[in-house]
Amino acid sequence: KIPFGQVALTAYVPHNYPLDKLEPGLNETAFYDPTNFTFPGGTYICEVEIDKQTGEVRVDRFTAVDDFGTIINPMIVEGQVHGGLVQGIGQALLENCVYDNETGQLLTGSFMDYAMPRAAEFPQFKLDTVCTPCTHNPLGTKGCGEAGAIGSPPAVINAVLDALAPLGVKDFDMPASSSRVWEAMQKGSGSAASDPVAQQPALAASTQGRPAA
Repeated sequence: KIPFGQVALTAYVPHNYPLDKLEPGLNETAFYDPTNFTFPGGTYICEVEIDKQTGEVRVDRFTAVDDFGTIINPMIVEGQVHGGLVQGIGQALLENCVYDNETGQLLTGSFMDYAMPRAAEFPQFKLDTVCTPCTHNPLGTKGCGEAGAIGSPPAVINAVLDALAPLGVKDFDMPASSSRVWEAMQKGSGSAASDPVAQQPALAASTQGRPAA
């Protein structure tokens, strides 16, 4: 192993190079144009618990399995997925831009008004990967950057809908804030009372999984 500083210094010593082939220095410019797009994929599974009295949604367990092709640095990939999951779950449960109807002024322009998720609100994520090498680049790699943020919102909302299904709730717009969930529960309870299929003693915990592109 050679420290990078030594590599850089050596690269600028002329007599280390065959002068008829290479010039001294440590400069490189390259452009790569892939022959096609890459398509990572995955499956995300979320389990939530909903408080019947307040409508508060808590993520109890979350599992994410992704196919990023050949992984060069597993630690960076895991960190990227963790950050994406937090971003996506925050979008599904908390984050919402609100504007004044008359002036168009943003009313949620600070963290006093715009809810952001905190570490204490998340379980320990369970992550895994599978590898189907990409055929369109020499390394067989696929994109990873936004995977967690793309797959987690539908997984969370599907879990919420699955938990609320016994009350007759069939649709729900993000974010699944406590007030919105509570309101949906009250409205759904009325329709569920007349629906024999929906009369189930449920609403504690629920699991739901969906493939994520």
